[in-house]
Amino acid sequence: MKKRIRYLLSWFISCVLITLGFVRRAKKRALKGEYILSLYYHAPGKELFEFCVLWLKKNNFKVIGQEDILAIVKTEAPIPNGAAIITVDDGWSSNYENVAGIAHKYNVPVTIFVSTEPIENGNYWWPYVNAAISKNLTNETIESLKLLPNNEREKIITQIKQQVTLERQAMTVDQVKEIAKTGLVTIGGHTITHPILPKCDSGTAYQEIKLSKNIIEAWLEKEIITFAYPNGDYTQREITFLEQSGFQLAYTTKPFLLNKEALKSPFTLPRHAIIENISHAEAICRMCGVWQRFF
Repeated sequence: MKKRIRYLLSWFISCVLITLGFVRRAKKRALKGEYILSLYYHAPGKELFEFCVLWLKKNNFKVIGQEDILAIVKTEAPIPNGAAIITVDDGWSSNYENVAGIAHKYNVPVTIFVSTEPIENGNYWWPYVNAAISKNLTNETIESLKLLPNNEREKIITQIKQQVTLERQAMTVDQVKEIAKTGLVTIGGHTITHPILPKCDSGTAYQEIKLSKNIIEAWLEKEIITFAYPNGDYTQREITFLEQSGFQLAYTTKPFLLNKEALKSPFTLPRHAIIENISHAEAICRMCGVWQRFF
């Protein structure tokens, strides 16, 4: 019931924002090259993701890739008129069809940031917590665990995993290799185990960043240059580790505009979240950055 109320209320608010011209004005600015529509998803449904791709195409936006962003950062190219970039965090199994499949169908580049351990073993850590909560096996919550030092969080997760069994929810290594060969899907780094990096000691944080890059490059037999911070959390320490590891771009979850000023800081690039199970109207408002101005 709460989800249904949230859906309807958000749809109504989005329709008001569209009617009042906020989307039209934001779209006009983006089409003039004032900023890039910087979008990120996690596990979007096929219908929603396809709608977003088609909306971009129908409204004269061109989806660009990481090499294009890097060229703009290096001032080797200007911000194109009507540019958008699509990124996806984690590497959920549904991404294989709902994201990579749609990217191939409409010939648009996307970037999927994957954590290597879940891709190898099947699951991220927080679905185990959700399963344990549903079975009354723990009093912990995902948000409370994110606040703990990483070694303490890992001990609790290890205990939970001994009590909970899950079916695979992440893509496989073979699927990651397959979609990367198309040339439309770029694979980026997202650490090994998806920890909250500032909660890690320096040695662990560096290994999470550096080794994840090494593993993905071994899978794909090519260099990867782009990274997304798990949970969007980082400090200057993590930026330094990324630079030392050979990354050239990194994305946050800060809901700001990806404009000329933001592009001056290539390791803190902002993105607008397109969450699951929302109306088309809300998706439009989120893509244009209008929703984030008010909520």
